[in-house]
Amino acid sequence: MAKSKNTAKVVSLANQKGGVGKTTTAINLASSLAKMGKKVLVVDSDPQGNASSGLGMVAKKKKDLLYHCYVDGVDAQKAICSVDGFKSLHVLPTNIDLIGVEVELMSAKKREKYLAALLQQVKKNYDFVLVDCPPSLGLLTINALTASDSIIIPLQCEYFALEGLSQLIRTIRLVKNTYNKGLYIEGLLLTMFDKRNNLTFHVANEVKSHFTKLVFDTVIPRNVRLSESPSYGKPIQQYDPSSSGARSYDMLGKEFLKKQKNKKGEA
Repeated sequence: MAKSKNTAKVVSLANQKGGVGKTTTAINLASSLAKMGKKVLVVDSDPQGNASSGLGMVAKKKKDLLYHCYVDGVDAQKAICSVDGFKSLHVLPTNIDLIGVEVELMSAKKREKYLAALLQQVKKNYDFVLVDCPPSLGLLTINALTASDSIIIPLQCEYFALEGLSQLIRTIRLVKNTYNKGLYIEGLLLTMFDKRNNLTFHVANEVKSHFTKLVFDTVIPRNVRLSESPSYGKPIQQYDPSSSGARSYDMLGKEFLKKQKNKKGEA
């Protein structure tokens, strides 16, 4: 999907299942793109705030967070922070207060379009905006999908990988038909790949047989260093750039940029 040179492409990392690699991908894909010279903003739209802490943000010390942009009308630019070690990587941080948005905007008009309006203020400053969604299909995720051009769906290479995927795709189609006609699936990303486990290959093959054209060629391995890096507040490219996790996310960044030149995905 061609984007104006003056505005960012917005991509949500979405899957209502937890622990599938949404936040890990948001952090490290963003870092990979920033390494390649792209201007990238990570929007932490998960009340757990893991994308914020994983990028070195101590959200409790910040006066303005994503919650305040939603509820108090704070300008998004005021809440955005730079990420240490990167010239062109920023984050719009959050904390547990964000969970209140689901209740406080319950009766608000156009409540599904708040994030789109917030990002409109800052999209001109970036090439890409990556939105880390919570593990649910509630209002925060609906806002993210309404604000997005496309979605990346991380899928863990384990037995229940496809469980709930049909529900997510129905939600994507609902948002597409109701709020965001241009929304499409950028791709499905296989994560936590363990080449020692035969089940991993079985799940990967099953996903590829169902969604041939939508599955990224890059596969993210199960990697200890990748799991450790968030606790140090660093992307894997800073924590251990020689690890298999860092190499995989660098490959994903290159594949992602290549996909931008090809035709859009499906929903």
